[in-house]
Amino acid sequence: MLLVKEENSQQSDAEGTGNVLRHVAIIMDGNGRWAKARHLPKIAGHKKGANAVRGVVEACCDMDIKYLTLYAFSSENWKRPIEEVNDLMGLLKLYLKKEINDLHRKNIRISFIGSRERLSDNIITLIEDAEEKTRNNDKLRLTLALNYGAQEEIVTAARNIAQKVKDGTINVDNINEELFSDNLYTNDIPAPDLIIRTSGEQRLSNFMLWQAAYAEFVFQEVLWPDYTKENLSSAIDEYCRRDRRYGARP
Repeated sequence: MLLVKEENSQQSDAEGTGNVLRHVAIIMDGNGRWAKARHLPKIAGHKKGANAVRGVVEACCDMDIKYLTLYAFSSENWKRPIEEVNDLMGLLKLYLKKEINDLHRKNIRISFIGSRERLSDNIITLIEDAEEKTRNNDKLRLTLALNYGAQEEIVTAARNIAQKVKDGTINVDNINEELFSDNLYTNDIPAPDLIIRTSGEQRLSNFMLWQAAYAEFVFQEVLWPDYTKENLSSAIDEYCRRDRRYGARP
């Protein structure tokens, strides 16, 4: 039912046959509500959510999906209580220390998108080490959106392009969609084919606004800590029933 191919251009999808599925992106939502419903601290929900990440990564490998992007921490999440932010950062460090060898053994490449300005030095070191260690792996490209905001990403891309015009390295007439995409954090991965959001919320929350131009959206009621391979399969089945025309006639 799934069609997977290696080309990186969105145009190749539009010209292909069937619903090609290379890239799944997930807005992982519901950790706090999961914990609250069980009268547990929020960190318990985040820890259970980390287990769900492991299961979804394995499921994508089994389904031969080549790209998986997870919205791990938004640039707006810094507004949360400092205790929760510290817990999340501590959990991230633990995940990178514990999981990186397993990811590497499974031939999974991990990368990160988002600004690193507010991240601590030890987290940046763990990120860089993880990216370097898994750089040549090709079973799955796992991307974590960390301190990520799509509007900030777009503004940064515009600023970079404006600087290049100012420096004379490009002409203003050369600015097009492809050039703009090349200046985004996601310049070396294809646009998502399917974006999933859990917990029943139906919004993007500043996630991959440019890249989502032709993505299919599936919103699921399940809270992220309870997310399973079966939930992912259900979302993919829904995706496969869609008619992706990219503005063309059927």
